[in-house]
Amino acid sequence: MPLDPQDLGDLIAIRDAGTLSAAAKARGVAVSTVSRRIETLEAALGLQLVDRRTDGVRLTGAGSAIAEAAAPIGEQMRRVERVAESLRQGIKTVPVRISATEFVISDVLAPALGQLWAMGADFPVHLQSQADVVSLAGRDADLAIRMVRPEGASLYARRLADIRLGLFASADYLAGRVPAAIDLNGERLLIYDNSYGRLPELDWVTRHGLSDAVAMRTGSTRGLLAAALAGAGIALLPVPFALRTGTLIEVPPPTALPSRQPWLIVHRDLRGRPAIRLVQKWVVQAFASLPGSTRAPQI
Repeated sequence: MPLDPQDLGDLIAIRDAGTLSAAAKARGVAVSTVSRRIETLEAALGLQLVDRRTDGVRLTGAGSAIAEAAAPIGEQMRRVERVAESLRQGIKTVPVRISATEFVISDVLAPALGQLWAMGADFPVHLQSQADVVSLAGRDADLAIRMVRPEGASLYARRLADIRLGLFASADYLAGRVPAAIDLNGERLLIYDNSYGRLPELDWVTRHGLSDAVAMRTGSTRGLLAAALAGAGIALLPVPFALRTGTLIEVPPPTALPSRQPWLIVHRDLRGRPAIRLVQKWVVQAFASLPGSTRAPQI
């Protein structure tokens, strides 16, 4: 019985996702479809590939070996899909999907959409707010913006303009105190959690012995802003975002805070698409126009 590449793709998806439901979601099919395909694959190979348990599934030793051997086939299939998508570049209804964090989507890209249309874009864009790193190889998105440079020879990464960070508080919280004279050890600090990985500013907080002063951690930039505006403490925020409020007061840190270093990531197979090239140019300009941003070094 000949093997079906779709069945092998489902096996790889189970290995990568860890559950049948997650694998089915990644493949865009029903759980029953994935289960049926795996049973067909097991019958064709004469091997048990998946260990089905009450608490979920996992690959058997044979399943792991087959998934590893099939990985190049899965990548070739995804490449065919990417090439096909690039050949449809003249179709206006094919969207360009951009994955980024909440702050980047709502406060960098969305306000700059008019510039993209002015540059001649005649295609829709999907702005996907995601904290998790998406798989460009798996076509979860066409481009991604992340604060950590990615690994992988198949990915092209361009460093964008740095985003300066600062400490900000409301006038009510400061209560007439001189910001430059404030000792952060005696304050309530509002900072990011590790939703986006180990950000440099989190190491800065630890290095300065300020962990005990932290009153709130969150992965939401808007959450930090709302808390600061309500007078809950001193928030660590992207400077362009804080300046837009017009009311928050910057509190000088004891030493310079690290800047955010965003990266624009695209799969190399898609770089030649005119739509992708245009969106890359637009993203670069959107970051460079942020108040307080610094020019990205040529890397």
